[in-house]
Formats: sequence, structure tokens, C-alpha cells
Amino acid sequence: MKYIAPLLVLLLTISASCLSVAQSKSQKRPNVVVIMADDLDTRQLSCYGGQNIRTKYIDQLAGEGLQFNNIYASNATCVPTRASLFTGLYPIRHGSFQNHKPVHPGMKSIGHYLGAEGYRVALSGKDHSTRPRTVFPFDIIAGFQPNCVASTDEYSLTEIENYMNTGDKPFCLFIMSINPHKPWDLGDPTEFDADKLVLPPYMVDTRETRSQFRKYLAEIRRLDNQVGDVMELLRKSGQDKNTVFMFLGEQGSQFPGGKWTCWDAGQKSSMIVRWPGVIKPGKKTDAIVQYEDITPTIIDIAGGSPVDSLDGRSFLKVLNGSSQVARSYAFGMNNNIPEGPPYPSRNVRDGRYKLILNLTPENTYSIKWYNNPGDLGVWNSWQEKAKTDETASFLATRLSKRPAVEFYDTSKDPYELNNLAGNPAYARQISKFTGVLNDWMKQQGDEGAAVDRVYVNKKK
Repeated sequence: MKYIAPLLVLLLTISASCLSVAQSKSQKRPNVVVIMADDLDTRQLSCYGGQNIRTKYIDQLAGEGLQFNNIYASNATCVPTRASLFTGLYPIRHGSFQNHKPVHPGMKSIGHYLGAEGYRVALSGKDHSTRPRTVFPFDIIAGFQPNCVASTDEYSLTEIENYMNTGDKPFCLFIMSINPHKPWDLGDPTEFDADKLVLPPYMVDTRETRSQFRKYLAEIRRLDNQVGDVMELLRKSGQDKNTVFMFLGEQGSQFPGGKWTCWDAGQKSSMIVRWPGVIKPGKKTDAIVQYEDITPTIIDIAGGSPVDSLDGRSFLKVLNGSSQVARSYAFGMNNNIPEGPPYPSRNVRDGRYKLILNLTPENTYSIKWYNNPGDLGVWNSWQEKAKTDETASFLATRLSKRPAVEFYDTSKDPYELNNLAGNPAYARQISKFTGVLNDWMKQQGDEGAAVDRVYVNKKK
């Protein structure tokens, strides 16, 4: 009996010590806050070289964190991009490989993976890509506008602040802005002089294009202010020191040649990550990453084990500076239905070269949002100018009629205006990239052109 009391004390001490270690681990695990744009032309951000607007707060974030120069959406469309973000899978595998097509039922997403690690996972704002709820079990928080085509983006941080300060579990919070998604009727476009704008070189320079582009920039201003307000909320609450803060640009703008294409004007995105004490401030990286890699990375940050069934892979080593490489290639696709008639494309790129295969080049590309009938003001102005202007004719024709193979040196030709596919000097590289792309399609179970058809959604 005389040994029982000391043994009990020892067991209690060990138990308390283990509890203390577990609590300490829980407290050290960082929160994660992701704020995401909607249809952002990344190259308009001043930290990414934009000349039309100074994005003060996003620039500030870049100065405090790590800026990714090579992040790509695998499908330059809202719902597929967000499904890839949340599931860690490419579009063919998660099922949302056309805009507004739901993911396969019974799948898992970041809500499941982080929930198993003891995290609360929430979303505020644009949420039409989070169905069915069984696949996307987010805590939905009021605050940001959920309707991306609404003519108001008024927001409140009250419920978001309450969520951050509630409970003893770490949280992962997605704040999904609707800016700068069309209809571009928010903000103050008079801030920008239409005549002085520097238009992207893939756009036909017309009065209508400039008029719409200043409205687009006004919504980027609204986006930047939202980023600043969330950053200030984290600072005021004291949460910033133990929070991984991530800004994402989604895919490109809804101008002709941007969103819904395999060009970089559609697929190239932005990502800036701040993590005090881990990421050295003011750094940039050329590591190639995709949206499919973000969920695996957040799982890694939370201390979870890798999920081998996912397509994405963690780039935590890039964040902490122990590696400069995340993946060798980025892959992408476009399936045009339901936004227009079938026009399937696939693409692959490394850090310099990019291959696009248009699987039905005999067809004319058209999409209801910008050229059939689309924004007739902008598109008609392009067509009219194309009658007398050689450059305008090239840019308008480039959109509608495309060759079977496109190959670009993106380091010399970032807007992909000089197709090298017919140059014999690149034949070997094109063959190599074609093999890599075909292997990826086979691995994904991608049937190619046959995928771009109408599907009947069966209600369960």
C-alpha cells in the first residue's frame, strides 16, 4: 500500500504533462485565413507589375510575406477552380470540370481533413461552389456577399471576428470576395482616366474596352480595401501572430481572351502568404504551384498526415524556405459547356514553355458572356476595329479561330501572342510536352473532346 500513493502521484504527473504537451501543441498550431478574389487579372496588382492601380494593402501583404509568381488555376472558371481548391483534386477527378457542374457526391474536402485535425473550418462570402454540403461541411458565416453578380458588396466583419474569438480550437477561415466579378458596377471608376490606362496587349484598344476596364479596376480597388480590413482585424484581435494569412486571385477577368481559356490571361493567378516567424518577409518565389496544392499544404501546416489520394502536394517546404521547387509542371483544361458550344482544350506548362492542345480546332470558339452574344459593346468594338486594323484583326481572330497546337515561350511572350508550334526548332519540345500532357490525361481518366458535352444531374 505504501507504494500506491507515490505511483498515483507519478501517473497523475505524467497525465498532466501529456495534457500540457497536447494543449501546447494545440495552441501552437496556427490559424489559417484565406481571402480570395473573384475573376482577378493578377497582372493588374501593383506588386505583380500592374501600372494602372496601386493595390496598397495587397502590396503590404507581399512585403510581409511570400509572393508566388507561378500559381495556376487548372480550369479558368470559378466553380471548378474553387472545387479544386477545397478538394485537392483536378477537375476530372472531383467532377466539376464544367462551370456550375457539381462535384461527385461522397467526396471529401478540406472541411473533413482539417476537422479531423481538430480545426474549425468556415466560409464567408461567395459560396455557390460549396454544394452539396455533405462534401463541403463549412461553418457558413455572415459578413461577405455570397452572390457574385450582386450589385452590392457591402460587408461586415462582426460575425467573422466573433468566429475567430470563439472556442479553444484553431480555425481555418475562407473569406470569398465577389470582386472584381462582373457586372463591374461597384466602386468609383472616376478614379481612373480611361485614356491613360495601360491595357493588356491581348485586348483590342477601343473606347468601349477602356470604359469597361476602368470599371473593372474600380472593383479591384474594392477588393484591395477588403484585404486591408481583414488584415487590420487580425492585427487588432492579436490573431495575426499565430495566423497563416493567404491571398488568392482565382482566375482571370471576363474580358475576351481571359476567363474560360487556357491562356495565362485566364489561368495565371496570384498567391501571397504571410506566416510570422516562418516565412521571411518580402520574398518572391518562382516555384510552380496549382490550386490543387493548397488543401494538402494547409493539412501539412495543421500537422496532419499527407492524403496520398489527392492530386495536389504540399508546398510547405517552399513556404519555410527549405525548397525552391514544388512541382515540375502545371496542367489545365477548358470545357466550354454550359457557357457556349463545345470547345475542349488541354494544356501543360513548366517554368518557361506552355503547350495548348485545342481538341476541336475545326470549330469556332464562342462564349455567351463575351462574344456570342456576350458584352456586345466591347466585342462589337473589337470586330469593328478589326475591319481596318491589322492588330485588332489578329487579336479578334485569335480568340475565335484557334489551331490544333499552340506552343509559347512565356518568358519572352507572357501574353502568348506568338505561336511557335510551326517552328521546327521547337518540334522536340512540343513532342515532349505532348507526351507529358497525354500521360496526365490518361492518369486522370480524361477522355478529351468527349468530356465537353451536356450532362444530366441526377438528384439523389
